[in-house]
Amino acid sequence: MSVAKQTWRLLDTGTQPAANNIALNRALLEARQANQAPNTLRFLGFEPCALLGFHQSAAQELNLAYCAEHGVEIQRRITGGGAIYFDTTQIGWELYLDKQTLGTADMTAISRRICTAVAKGISSLGVAAEFRPRNDIEVDGRKISGTGGAFDGDALMYQGTLLISFDVEKMLRVLNIPAEKLSDKAISSARERVTNLETLLGYVPDRAIVIAAIQEAIKNEFDVEFVAGELNQIEHALYEDAIREINHPDWIAMIDLPVTDRPTLAASQKFAAGLLQVNVAYDQVKQRIKQVWFSGDVFISPRRTLVDLEAALRDSHIDNVDAIVLDFFAQRNVDMLTLTPEDILGLIKMAIQPAEVVA
Repeated sequence: MSVAKQTWRLLDTGTQPAANNIALNRALLEARQANQAPNTLRFLGFEPCALLGFHQSAAQELNLAYCAEHGVEIQRRITGGGAIYFDTTQIGWELYLDKQTLGTADMTAISRRICTAVAKGISSLGVAAEFRPRNDIEVDGRKISGTGGAFDGDALMYQGTLLISFDVEKMLRVLNIPAEKLSDKAISSARERVTNLETLLGYVPDRAIVIAAIQEAIKNEFDVEFVAGELNQIEHALYEDAIREINHPDWIAMIDLPVTDRPTLAASQKFAAGLLQVNVAYDQVKQRIKQVWFSGDVFISPRRTLVDLEAALRDSHIDNVDAIVLDFFAQRNVDMLTLTPEDILGLIKMAIQPAEVVA
């Protein structure tokens, strides 16, 4: 006798302003945590916006003048992580699940499982997508989807964005990054690090086809059936409470820290293998590296090595940097001529040292 498959809800909330989407995040997660809503797969879209992580300051993370001039709404997520740019050239996908469904609270294992499944869905569209630790999906070494998850008690919200047709330059200008990263050469380099379905396929795929591909992949991974649904009465009430708080300047200004507390530091050094430069967005108060950008003309193979190292160092405490860098290279076969992992580590510390002295 066959066992009936679990039924999960499918939501498609379309393209909405950032405040609406963030309020829906909170409502759906709270309802799932209270066991007042089923496991849910949600698809969504954003009007142009810059989304801060919950603990971030807009002044530190964003180019506020550019956002104002170009109509980019600023909002604060209910989850941590870094600032991201979102617009109508991306499709968002989210899972709201209970811990029992997952069988683990290990976010590394959860990310691998969900991202691997979604990568299969993306691949079914005609590209070779793969999971890239910690929580990205890539095609030929170029990022096509970033993801992240957060628990609220026994409920998980796991989110991802899929690049359909994406303006890398606008993303760079929205974020508060070093000026030298906005040069033509730097923008061209950034374009080499990410990709999108339009570039890979030669056309913009229909939104419904993309959604169906991801839905099918999640269905197969968790062995469930999907039924299209709407918000229930409890979720509507939770949403109304959330939107009153989130669609308000005080929510965005909840954390307002001076830019000087998060300087962007730089160092460069000429090695036998070439010139290597590093820029570090550093939180002096928390002693955390928020983001690292490498540039220069050093020989490193595979070419993606420094991009992967940037991802590994993201949002790391200064005390853990040695282990992160050395473990990163210990687990890879990388040709850097005479350049060593210790050289790269030393350059990062050279950049951070002025901030450490001030602190």
